[in-house]
Order: sequence, then C-alpha cells, then structure tokens
Amino acid sequence: MSDYIIATSSTCDLPAEWLESHGVPFIRYTFTINDRVLEDDCRDETRAELFRAMRDGDLLKTSMINEYSYQEFFRQLMESGKDVIYLDMAEKMSVSYQNSLRAAEAVREEFPERKLYVMDTRCISGGLGFLVAHSVRMAEAGAGFDEVIAWGESNKLKIAHRFTVDDLKYLSRSGRVSNASALIGSVLNIKPVLYVPDAGTLDVAVKCRGRKKALQTILNGIRSDWSGVDAKGREMLILHADCQADAEFVKAEVVKMFPDAGEVRISSLGVVIGAHVGPGLLAAFYLCDSRTPG
Repeated sequence: MSDYIIATSSTCDLPAEWLESHGVPFIRYTFTINDRVLEDDCRDETRAELFRAMRDGDLLKTSMINEYSYQEFFRQLMESGKDVIYLDMAEKMSVSYQNSLRAAEAVREEFPERKLYVMDTRCISGGLGFLVAHSVRMAEAGAGFDEVIAWGESNKLKIAHRFTVDDLKYLSRSGRVSNASALIGSVLNIKPVLYVPDAGTLDVAVKCRGRKKALQTILNGIRSDWSGVDAKGREMLILHADCQADAEFVKAEVVKMFPDAGEVRISSLGVVIGAHVGPGLLAAFYLCDSRTPG
C-alpha cells in the first residue's frame, strides 16, 4: 500500500469501474441536459444518455469546477493522512485548472505536514486517462511519490492525442471554430483531424474530405509515430462518441500494422469533452517520442 493517493477528475474519461477498482478518487464535473443538472460519474450509461440527447437536439452545457469544490475534494483526501498527486486536464483547456491551484494552496496551509502536487498534464480526455493509468500502475508496483511525478513530468508531452469529429457544429458552439467554418465544412464534408501539441491546446492537423479519409489520416499518424520506435508492448486507448464500429476498425488496423503492440483498448468518450465535440468523435491516445501534427 503506497503512502500517497493519485487523484484525478472525471475528464480523464476512464471507466468508473476502473477508477473504483484501483481506488482512484475523482472530482466530478457537472453538465446540464436542457434544465436537468447531472454529474459526470464516468459511467457508460451517463455517456450514452449524453449522446442520445445531442442527437435529439437537446440543449447541453458543461460547468467548470469552482475553487470551493476543489478545496472540499482536496481536504477530504488530505484528511486520509496521505500525500496527494492530482492530475487534471491541460490548463489551457479549462479555467478549472486555476481554481484547483488556488484551492490546493489553501489546503496545503491546513496540512503543512502533507504534500499535494497538482500537475499541468498538458493532456485531455483519454490522454489524461493514459497518464493516470500509468501513474497508478507505477504506484501499485511500489514507485514512490517523487518517482511518479518525475515520470509524469518527463513523459506527459509524449502522450499523443489524435482525433477527428463528425460534425463541426459542436466545435462551433464551444467556440473552437467559427460558425462560418462550420457551415462551409458541413457543405464540403470536411472532417478535421485534430491533435494536442505540447502547449496543451487543441489544434487542427489537417482537414480531410470525408470520414474514411479522416480515419486513415489518424492511422497514418500512428504509423508515423511508431514506425521509428520499438512498438512492442506499447499500449493504446481508443475513445469513441457513439461510433463503436469506427473504433473497432481503427483498432483492427493498428493491430494489423503493429502485431507486437500491447493492448489496444476501446472505451466511450466522457461527457465533458463529448458535449463540446458531439457524437462521432474518434480518438487515439498512446505513448510516442514527441507530439507532431502528422
């Protein structure tokens, strides 16, 4: 049993069952479907409900986590008598990160004998989940507090994020693309392939005509990242937003390209990121040498 806790937020997009079985506490973002307020509990049933609502045209909103909620979360963890490593999504992707920093500073004053480390992971969604899962495995194998932090800081920018969306209108609503771009993209059947660079932002790598081309572009990026390294045993997480068949296709192609690779897992996208990108998102997350757009 380690003398510290690894904690995260629901935006890690790991399944609730995995988080619970490994004893990983997570703070929950909230979202609304029309006027109904719900919690992101990381369960597949909640995620399925979100995507059904989006396809039905319901009004969706997500909320940041305020400083008070972070204080309550951190305080409860520190009261366990253990140190804490907290991993959340990239600072530039959520104003919640600054709230977590202020909350952590206040809670540290209450527990001067304990350590609370908040990492700017520069990751989102499954990339964050990938980082959390590896950190937890290290802790379970006996790695120390500082060792886990050192690995995370050294490798967080080596976690590739490659994904595509099916409908630009959702990114338009969240302010990621303009309304004009979304309209033109819809007319021309443009499917952008996006990635997360070192800064932890969300950037367009290439604009493809059609879904098949976008999926192939993701596969080309994976091939480029892993062709120059030993892919043996390397794991991958594929997340999808109500498009299981596409996820199975990408997995099969990855296994075909790299038969010696490690486990390629498929899971559903979480609700917070899902609310901003909409049904049809397909994403791949894995360890590489460096993040590149192509």
